[in-house]
Amino acid sequence: MARTDPVEPEVLARRLLEALGGRFSTEMGIDLDGGDEQIERWLLASTLFGARISASTAVRTYRELAGAGITTPAEVRGRSWNQLVEVLDRGGYARYDFQTATRLQKLAEALRGRGVDSLRDGSLGETRANLDALPGWGPVTVSLFLRELRGVWPEADLPLDKRAADAAQHLGLLAGDADALEILRALAGRADVDLRDLEAGLVRLWLSHRRTAANCPGGLECLGLAGKR
Repeated sequence: MARTDPVEPEVLARRLLEALGGRFSTEMGIDLDGGDEQIERWLLASTLFGARISASTAVRTYRELAGAGITTPAEVRGRSWNQLVEVLDRGGYARYDFQTATRLQKLAEALRGRGVDSLRDGSLGETRANLDALPGWGPVTVSLFLRELRGVWPEADLPLDKRAADAAQHLGLLAGDADALEILRALAGRADVDLRDLEAGLVRLWLSHRRTAANCPGGLECLGLAGKR
């Protein structure tokens, strides 16, 4: 994404979130500041991003699961594989319904008798490794899960998502060789927004705008700020 000069960064940050939204967990009705039960819900929801589907499909599918009373890995164990497939189909997982139903069942079994807190190991590296070992998880899912836990799990203060950094550069929010994460952390404070929302909003911009950004003026005139696509 092309870089433009900074233009009212606080305005840009708020405009970004108004146009595209922030944390995916919040969009799914999950409050990650609300304790381990909410984090367990996010653990299940994050698993849905492991398939090659859009973020909107993952959000819709989690809502379908929640509507069916399946909000955590423990609740998956009370449902048959066929029941899971039916709910996944309603959410839009027709191409990935079988493998995702199996993945959810394997995840539930892997966590049987364990709480989400058992996945923490005091350091970012060890916690990443524990999450990466979960069935169907990989680096992208692990980063998504931890990114929205900044400030909740101290060890979850991972490096800025490269997609977010590219989008921030496109909007003119970064300058020079200064630490990108610290620039955005300070910007979030000045704009009175949550850093987790700002980073997620930048990832959303990158996902929706990456193919057309080369022909976009960026900054406040960024075409990607026109709204959700």
